[in-house]
Amino acid sequence: MVLISPRIQFYEITDQPWFPEYFLRKVQSCLTVAWNFRMPIMQKHSPAQVVSSILYNTLDKSVTEYTYVDFCAGAGGPTPCIERELNQKLAKPKSPSDRTGPGATHLVNGEPNESVQFVMTDLHPHITEWKEACSKSRNLTFVPKPVDATNAPADLILDDGKKVFRMFNLAFHHFDDSLGRDILKNTLETSDGFGIFELSDRTPSSLFMISLMGILFFFITPFYFWRSPGHLFFTYVIPIIPFVVVFDGYVSSLRTRTSGELRSLLKTSGADMDGWSIRSGHDMHTAPLGYVTWVIGVKDK
Repeated sequence: MVLISPRIQFYEITDQPWFPEYFLRKVQSCLTVAWNFRMPIMQKHSPAQVVSSILYNTLDKSVTEYTYVDFCAGAGGPTPCIERELNQKLAKPKSPSDRTGPGATHLVNGEPNESVQFVMTDLHPHITEWKEACSKSRNLTFVPKPVDATNAPADLILDDGKKVFRMFNLAFHHFDDSLGRDILKNTLETSDGFGIFELSDRTPSSLFMISLMGILFFFITPFYFWRSPGHLFFTYVIPIIPFVVVFDGYVSSLRTRTSGELRSLLKTSGADMDGWSIRSGHDMHTAPLGYVTWVIGVKDK
């Protein structure tokens, strides 16, 4: 992987307090589509499906031991799709020959695994969008109050005997090193596992893919947002939405850390990492341009 620059802490338009809430929600809805859309030929699976496979393969037999909490859910993003895809995988009966990773067995006596729960949270909750998503799945819930990832409340999820697995989907690049360390420290101290997933990186191919995504939205917007005259107007007449999506996409790429840089941030977070196992990878989601950069940490039993 050839990086075009060191990590640069630029600022996205959607991070700014002056950016109207109306446009913020429109841009976030586009990002939700980007997570869940599967482009023929270039994508065998949507990015959200790729993340569900990473969780399934990496966590292996322990995948059902967790409740998965998205700490920066935005308008929902990939979480409903990841929940659906992961639980569909778990619903399939296992046979002794089934393997999902090195040394994996996943034996459940031929019976389906139990389903797992996902919880959406954010510092700025999107109640309307979350209610709609949760109405389609009994395994998806949300926390209606603001949740600060640097100081997560102890009663965030029900005491159901499950471990807590924190998820940061296309979110961790927003945090500068200081805030990132604080979030990782709190994560290591208050959870049993975590996953950081990014769709971009600091490579020329990533920037090119974002440019293509901006063009793509001019073609698919009528199919996803035909009920929103405002979305159509600010895509085709005054193209504020695609401009912000692409501009912020470029900035996101330049802010995204490599898995090695994330590991370094973990080591300097100030938290005790004894008993934690860290794995990372770089899995393709859009051939030949786009990859999911991921880091998963689990606390050993």
